[in-house]
Amino acid sequence: MNTESVVEFLRNVPLLQRLPSSSLKRILQVVVLKRYERGDYVVREDQAVDGVYFVLEGQAQVLGSAGEGSSPEFLLKRFDFFGYGIFGNVYSADVVAVSELTCLLLMSDHCALLETKSICDSDKELETHCLVEHILYMEPLDLNVFRGFTPPKAPTFGKVFGGQLVGQALAAASKTVEFVKMVHNLHSYFLLVGDLDIPIIYEVDRLRDGNNFATRKVNARQKGKTIFTLFASFQREQQCFSHQESTMPHVPAPETLLSRDEMLERRITDPLLPRNYRNKVATQNNAPWPIDIRFCEPNYSTEETKSPPRLKYWFRAKGKLSDDPALHRCVVAYASDLIFACISLNPHRRRGMSVAALSLDHSMWFHRPLRADEWLLFVMVSPTASQNRGFTSAEMFNRKGELVVSLTQEALLKEAVTIKASFGAKL
Repeated sequence: MNTESVVEFLRNVPLLQRLPSSSLKRILQVVVLKRYERGDYVVREDQAVDGVYFVLEGQAQVLGSAGEGSSPEFLLKRFDFFGYGIFGNVYSADVVAVSELTCLLLMSDHCALLETKSICDSDKELETHCLVEHILYMEPLDLNVFRGFTPPKAPTFGKVFGGQLVGQALAAASKTVEFVKMVHNLHSYFLLVGDLDIPIIYEVDRLRDGNNFATRKVNARQKGKTIFTLFASFQREQQCFSHQESTMPHVPAPETLLSRDEMLERRITDPLLPRNYRNKVATQNNAPWPIDIRFCEPNYSTEETKSPPRLKYWFRAKGKLSDDPALHRCVVAYASDLIFACISLNPHRRRGMSVAALSLDHSMWFHRPLRADEWLLFVMVSPTASQNRGFTSAEMFNRKGELVVSLTQEALLKEAVTIKASFGAKL
């Protein structure tokens, strides 16, 4: 096969379509041609894999307990790819040639060529730049009026992200309270879908200013309509009664776990996940989040497979935050909605089903001081769902095992709904 035809082949591989042409040229220079006869093993169970394979000609079958070996989704054909798995470069399955098979192998030493550009342009910028702090910036317009924005690199999910509304509204409220009082609880309500392309106006109502407590109401508005409302209570620090019944579960240390971005990359090349799912994820624009997430129990569930209504992960802000304790609570509020609403959907997922979770309300209680740029364990469970509403409760622990935050949320669960970025009602 000549060079021109190989280049054309690489351009049609879904995994490579997200890369610039310069990366394709470098990949072309280092890939190795591998041929297999029918019945040959390409990847063996419990053995290391050499890199990422691209199926050039022929077919291969994925066999293993995690994958449905007889399903067409696990029959690899031309333009398909596979390699490092979720749990590393050792597989719990076999990949067997079911015909004469030709693959292009990108050896593990060169797999960095598959990486897309990070949020930051350089390692130096990555050390100093903190996107979440930029997202939470509030521009003062009047004594009690602030303006927030949706930066181009902020997570949006097709609409203004709910955590952005919570974090920005709390930031606006915090700017009207004396610095010795910290938020100890908040209750918020999502009313309308926000427009990504216009600023959000946050109007703060000073409901109470006492010696030890202050209460604020914040209305987030776009186009003359209130899209989100937050109530927050602030308290002067006081030391008195203290106890803790909740116990932090035993989980691996965050340093031993893959980041969400790394996990996503491994899911893309893992043959134990359905081919259509991997192709879909590979061609999506998955910009890294401003929050570093490390899942405690990585698995093979997708948006079309059932899984338990619970989740545990470590998280912290990417980059170094300033020492303002109010900022750290705003960042935790922002991060708390990243996956929270989706947990109620887990037991109801099935193949071919299109589902979405829309936050209705979100409440938080801050028990102890915390830093959002240090690891926090987020433990969540959805005990029930009914009437198209899912209820989820959660706890956050610091590395000492101290309970720092408790949370609850109710979300609207919708089937066969496409969430549009247009401005309008959520119900």
